[in-house]
Amino acid sequence: MAALSHPALHPDPAWRGRLLACAVALLVLWPALVYSEFKPWILFDPQSLAAAGGFLSDFLHPAHSLEFLAMVLRETWITVAIATAGLALALLGAIPATLLVSERLSISRLGTGRVRWPAALLRQGVRWVLVLLRSVPELVWALLFVRVVGLGPTAGVLAIALTYSGMLAKVYAEILESSDAHATDALLANGAARLPALLYGALPDAAAELVSYTIYRWECAIRGSAIMGFVGAGGLGQRMDESTKMMAGGEVATMLLVFVLLVAAADLVSTLLRRRLG
Repeated sequence: MAALSHPALHPDPAWRGRLLACAVALLVLWPALVYSEFKPWILFDPQSLAAAGGFLSDFLHPAHSLEFLAMVLRETWITVAIATAGLALALLGAIPATLLVSERLSISRLGTGRVRWPAALLRQGVRWVLVLLRSVPELVWALLFVRVVGLGPTAGVLAIALTYSGMLAKVYAEILESSDAHATDALLANGAARLPALLYGALPDAAAELVSYTIYRWECAIRGSAIMGFVGAGGLGQRMDESTKMMAGGEVATMLLVFVLLVAAADLVSTLLRRRLG
């Protein structure tokens, strides 16, 4: 019987490229680890393990006293109020900015298809302002406003309003640019102003996406207001900061559960609104 022939085993032809890619990744990653002072072995220090174990074990027994739950409910309401008020103020700035930066709502481009230079200059100036607003994190704005208006929710509301107005205007304009242009162009060509063209032309086609993104930003504002509480902007985050410093894992666990419920509620609202608009 003829011996079975086995195909010759050839080495991976791309092994040199993979080896080079790993070497380059290591060269890039190693300085980052050094300069970030990343020392994971500290986590396995006996003292660190004991402290972390005690703190995490308290998570299995969330705090549920009536007095504590009443405080959590009050601070949760403040957190939601900060996020909602900040987002509402952001919308007051984002909607006019969207009308200015979106070429879809430009009257001067009709006919020639080109935007006149004064309108283009104004549009670019507004875009630069929006870049500035969204480039500065809300946490930095909160730190600045805490120095100006003092501790409390006002700093958080103003911080969310500034950062989110830049984010909302940018994304709103992109959503409108990607929507169907026929209805909007027809309204503008027949003498309609930008706002009616937005409401009756572009908005019906983009409403579901705009609402979904707005609700998503509201979720982000809730998380952001919690983080800003750590720098004195009020709300549930400030209480969580106090509980964390006292290593009260049970209290932190309860507050984290509240955050999960808030985000789940926002997601449910977004789903319901999308179904009604879709």
